[in-house]
Amino acid sequence: MNSQDLAATLATLIGEDKVTTSGEILAHNSGDKWSASHLPDIVVFAESTADVSAVLTIANENQIPVTTRGAGFGYVGGAVPVHGGIVLSTARMNKILGIHPEDGVAIVQPGVITGDLQATAHAVGWEYPPDPASLKDCSIGGNIATNAGGPRCLKYGVTRSYVLGLEVVLASGEILRTGGRLHKNKTGFDLIGIFTGSEGMLGVVTEATLRLIPKPASRAMLAAIFPEFEMAAGAVQAILNAGHLPSALEITDTFTLAAARKKLGAETFPPGDAHLIVEIDGRPAATLAEIEELHHLLTELGATFIERAPDEASCERIWKLRREFSFSLRDTGLTKLNEDIVVPRSKLVELVTFARKLEKDTGIPIACFGHAGDGNIHTNLMVRDYENPAIRAHADAALDLLFTWVLANHGAITGEHGVGLAKKPWIRQALGKVSFATHRALKDALDPNGILNPGKFLD
Repeated sequence: MNSQDLAATLATLIGEDKVTTSGEILAHNSGDKWSASHLPDIVVFAESTADVSAVLTIANENQIPVTTRGAGFGYVGGAVPVHGGIVLSTARMNKILGIHPEDGVAIVQPGVITGDLQATAHAVGWEYPPDPASLKDCSIGGNIATNAGGPRCLKYGVTRSYVLGLEVVLASGEILRTGGRLHKNKTGFDLIGIFTGSEGMLGVVTEATLRLIPKPASRAMLAAIFPEFEMAAGAVQAILNAGHLPSALEITDTFTLAAARKKLGAETFPPGDAHLIVEIDGRPAATLAEIEELHHLLTELGATFIERAPDEASCERIWKLRREFSFSLRDTGLTKLNEDIVVPRSKLVELVTFARKLEKDTGIPIACFGHAGDGNIHTNLMVRDYENPAIRAHADAALDLLFTWVLANHGAITGEHGVGLAKKPWIRQALGKVSFATHRALKDALDPNGILNPGKFLD
């Protein structure tokens, strides 16, 4: 079936306004925030579960590739339709179907923007904790597809911790429901866990029931400067050893601080080679007492400057600066290879030491910052003229050295962005032979014709 016949068939089934072959729209839906792109043949803007089911039924019968796309804010090429075919957009499935504090759940469609869900929950005194840095732009469906994380994972966990139920359309067009509004449910296999993080290769999520928690009554932060990274990394473990469980522990290295000072002004951060954010939340009296303890502890650990943020507004000011780090690195004019590797927390200093050696050996600057509390450090290779094939090959060789070191030190090549295309070359090494074969068996069972997001890490 050619693309025009397919478009006509789909338009008849679900409506002409939901199907397009416009060149401009095809181009807009050809990639995400990673460097790769490929034009689809058709873009379908699904508005209901029935639309998704109809599209997948036709695609499966005719063995047409389908790449599901949320907001397009992924960093690994997961939404690139490398085999053409259909891009199935869930952007119009953007309704919050219900906020139910009495059950501690929200029911949403996949196109809901994460920040919008958080704001809606806050309005009734509840909280949806997962908070990826792109929360104002990324969608819940994309968060589920990648099992997205964020700064507050240390205390609250990743997206999977908040998915209680899913409606998923399988490759065949059949509609599966698993889980629901219950906070405990051990009936059958953990199908929710299989689909969460599956990167669009096992089914299309069309509805999610998400766990909410009571919004903490207060929060407070400390932003500390240390003379060197090793001291800030040591402070991370010292804070936890002292019995504190912050909602976030974020660390930043010299290169990233220098870029931020250049973009935001030299006076934004006092002199020093490392920056540490400590956020706590809870009842007001408790946060007031704990922030005092932490201030004394950071002073004893060698912090040369500590800014205290005792309320919501001042905390948001510090987070706004933290969210500028990625933009500051982009403003260097270098291509940022955004690697979300994870190491055991005890390996933080060794990771940065290795990164400095790699930087020296390859001549590629490396910026390290991120979620120190759970060992998820964004180790960004900053490459000039990445479009040059020789330079790209040199950078890829450096990535190979980084990922090999990470795996040898009991780490993971991705903690929250997913594998997609960007990390496909390392997936067999990362998973191992038996685990890779198990992934393939699941894929073959749920998508025997291989139509869902083909060309990614299982191919």
